[in-house]
Amino acid sequence: MATQTTTGPTSPVPSVDRLASITIGVAPVAPEGACRAVFVTPGTGPVEGLDLDRQRLAAAGFDGSLGSTLVVPTTADPTVVAVGVGAESLDAAAVRTAAAAFARAARGHAELALPIDGLAGVAPAVAAQVAVEGVLLSRYSYDVLRSTPKGADLVGLTVVSSADEAAAGAERGRALSAATWLARDLANTPHSHLNATRLGEVAVELGEDRGLTVEVFDKAELVDMGCGGLLGVNQGSTEAPRMIKLTYRPEGEPTGHLGLVGKGIMYDSGGIALKPGDEVHAQMKNDMSGAAAILAAMAELADIGCRTEVTAYLMCTDNMPSGTALALGDVITMRGGTTVEVINTDAEGRLVMADALVLATEDGVDAIVDIATLTGACMRALGTQVAGVIGNNRALIDQVREAAEVADEPVWQLPLERRYRTELDSTIADLKNLGGANAGAITAALFLAEFVGDVPWAHIDIAGTAQSGGDAGWQTAGCTGFGARLLVGLAETFSAA
Repeated sequence: MATQTTTGPTSPVPSVDRLASITIGVAPVAPEGACRAVFVTPGTGPVEGLDLDRQRLAAAGFDGSLGSTLVVPTTADPTVVAVGVGAESLDAAAVRTAAAAFARAARGHAELALPIDGLAGVAPAVAAQVAVEGVLLSRYSYDVLRSTPKGADLVGLTVVSSADEAAAGAERGRALSAATWLARDLANTPHSHLNATRLGEVAVELGEDRGLTVEVFDKAELVDMGCGGLLGVNQGSTEAPRMIKLTYRPEGEPTGHLGLVGKGIMYDSGGIALKPGDEVHAQMKNDMSGAAAILAAMAELADIGCRTEVTAYLMCTDNMPSGTALALGDVITMRGGTTVEVINTDAEGRLVMADALVLATEDGVDAIVDIATLTGACMRALGTQVAGVIGNNRALIDQVREAAEVADEPVWQLPLERRYRTELDSTIADLKNLGGANAGAITAALFLAEFVGDVPWAHIDIAGTAQSGGDAGWQTAGCTGFGARLLVGLAETFSAA
């Protein structure tokens, strides 16, 4: 397998160990000096743990609604933050949201304590997990390229609980948060510091540390494999393409074999179909968010004891304009022999992923899930808080939806409406890579469906959810890492359809 040395500037890409500097523990009482949360439900009764009664809380503008906070400074004791949870009976998502609100309100504090006993409706292990997630995810900051870090350092987090199972929950929360932090780090890293070659190097480093088998395929090998989609999109770039194949095998007999496919467009200019010169260009470093989510999820499978064998394919290249770039109207040949007329070079994600979908079917996986910042049409349909999911198998789609609900990374099913399939017919090739002006998310999925055969398959379109314009709940401004925790949960609970 050939290798290539990265020639441009490279930043140190943080690993899953970036959370190692934060001490996360469980104790029956809050440690001395830690800023402490007090969860408050709406109502009229006394609030345990606060010296303020309901009337004084209301006078300060605090009503106990979910995510509301009130910092209560004291002279003798550590700072206390009243945190609204919105209802007497909670779910895991509400606890995660409340914990995130607490962490933001206590941003100036390095030591935090979060009590979870007595949260009606949420088991202690789950409460500990999502409390840790809420705090860690909301305190994320991408400071790799700053001379002075912007984010306040978090040194310690104590989940205050007397439940024996809380420790395992807190550790699971740390592992899932580490996946999202890594996915955010990778997607936030500018193209000038993270190209396809460098991502391959990062994957190898992570694989050695996390028990993954990693194979990185260079351009010559991709030519031999007939991966015309990835090679075609790469034609206009001076940076070489990479296909990164990661394999996780559990100890003992696996319960199933899941294939994951990630779009890894390291920077998407649109190719010859150049994107407009607005803010969207600055965000196109995130067009590898699908690949980032998969790589980050794979890094945590061993830690959570996943029993599913998982094989992942990250299809990585730039999409650039140049004298050698794909031209509109060109025809390329994909892995497996399907010919595709390229109607728009900015519909490139489906081209690189098609090669990987064929490879996954050849590897004999039980099912395939792909994830990609694929279509603006999906973002316009579902906005920036909900991803789309489309597929050919109801049982697999339901598994994706269930994992999404647990992770609070919501998806909404769109139909794989085959009446639109004729929009992909080409007059000179087997397919064209773009349908009509409408139903773009569906026609993109129909294109991908051509390459999976009869294998159960689901496609997750994260074009809208990959980027956040500001802090909200457990999300932070910038690249969100959406999908990393979803994929961990999916792999852990996967059942062959």
